Amino acid sequence: MLVTRETDYAIRTVLFLAGESKPLASVSEIAKAMHIPKSFLAKIVQRLVKSGILSSIRGVAGGFRLARKPEHISLLAIMESIQGDTGINICATDKRLCRMSSTCVVHPLWVEIRQEVEKRLLKKTIKDLTKKKR
Repeated sequence: MLVTRETDYAIRTVLFLAGESKPLASVSEIAKAMHIPKSFLAKIVQRLVKSGILSSIRGVAGGFRLARKPEHISLLAIMESIQGDTGINICATDKRLCRMSSTCVVHPLWVEIRQEVEKRLLKKTIKDLTKKKR
């Protein structure tokens, strides 16, 4: 499984908002603080809003904020909102997509790895990560 640049930017965005004392932050503020291209970030925050991780307020004084408490936002939720399934092989996400999954000796390993990764990403929350902020 590869963590895409888009997912990395999404995680940075959520961490930034979790650490902010202001109620809202604009795309420009987030982009500048987290070194993310503004046009790329605009698409990312829309996905995070759609998945219920962020909420947005329109208008001149608007911006983005967390839609949930940091302890209720897992890395898995952010990752899935940006890149979908976390499987390292397509058969680990849906065995019907591979004709060999029922006889393949590697298939159970891919499924096991996916389950372990998802379990760890689900346990790790934004609150956990903000505690470790450098």
